[in-house]
Amino acid sequence: MAGAAIALPRVLRIGAGTLGDVGDVLRDLGVSRPFVVTDRFLAGQPAANRLTAALAGAGMTATVFADAIPDPTEASVALALAAMGDGRHDCVIGFGGGSPIDTAKAVAVLAARGGGRMRALKAPHVEDRAGLPVIAIPTTAGTGSEATRFTIVTDEATDEKMLCIGQAYLPVAAIVDYELTLSKPARLTADTGIDALTHAIEGYVSRRANPFSDGIALLAMKAIAPNLRTVFREPGDRPAREAMMLGALQAGMAFSNASVALVHGMSRPIGAHFHVAHGLSNAMLLPVVTAFSASAAPARYADCARAMGLASEATDDAEAVARLVSELRQLNRDLEVPSPRAYGLDEGRWRALIPVMAEQALASGSPANNPRIPSAAEIATLYEQAWEA
Repeated sequence: MAGAAIALPRVLRIGAGTLGDVGDVLRDLGVSRPFVVTDRFLAGQPAANRLTAALAGAGMTATVFADAIPDPTEASVALALAAMGDGRHDCVIGFGGGSPIDTAKAVAVLAARGGGRMRALKAPHVEDRAGLPVIAIPTTAGTGSEATRFTIVTDEATDEKMLCIGQAYLPVAAIVDYELTLSKPARLTADTGIDALTHAIEGYVSRRANPFSDGIALLAMKAIAPNLRTVFREPGDRPAREAMMLGALQAGMAFSNASVALVHGMSRPIGAHFHVAHGLSNAMLLPVVTAFSASAAPARYADCARAMGLASEATDDAEAVARLVSELRQLNRDLEVPSPRAYGLDEGRWRALIPVMAEQALASGSPANNPRIPSAAEIATLYEQAWEA
């Protein structure tokens, strides 16, 4: 196996109450003038007040931008960059789920370059020149964005979710406080949890996997699998919430250092064209894509089944893979994940856009990391199967 270049945040603060450490983290990084990116809902929650109070207690005054939107666009990033002002800020704090953190990453990179468009930075371009330091504080156990070298920004002119890659997007610090997830509603808990599971599975089966990503992806699956249904049904279960938050972080580390694959490649066009939340679109696709892909790497998928407690070492690979596919289908039923049809998407528009979505999925590059590399026609068939699931 070729050597792997592993990249992780420089600082990790993990555990209950670590949100209060934000001032110490910034001070240790040598920064003191934060620009906080969050969304309108979170800005009105007690956690946001705790964040600004902790900064004030450390003698730091933050500018808060609370207009991050789901699936950030070039226009929304430009709005945040304009709100940042004249360059007096020396770091960016992303506070929220994947969208505020992705917005924070994009703003940090563009601010260091004096502006510009994210379109110029989309894959296959790799942006490794440092932007402003990003401190990521996730409030969902899902995206793992606090530990990844990726950000996603939509070009609203073409409805393309642009994948942007490079060390510039890797947060220098992550504060991972599971208490921030205790109030999350069931639907968000489910969607972000399956997102994290998808990251772990795809990070493990990716053609770019390596010994480091393998180990941490398996740890993520072991943390997520026994706790996902629990946090959906019992949102106040603190040990389960803690396990999910750690698993999401580990899954983020895994796929950041191995890359995602076909599920993500197909998921992004669904989000761009139909505005389905990223975690939910991953969940809609994970069973059918796993069933399609497993024949090309049965031992790897069997390892996933064993890590998730679905099979033992004595179970042969074929049986383990069958159990994995069955479990992913049952998980969607238990977490009330709708198919695209049940979600209420327009069938005519879905079918008309399948060729476009298939080409956009391929162009993203992620399907090339899949154990079974699909053609555009095969991706189109998978979209058809997902519709009927």
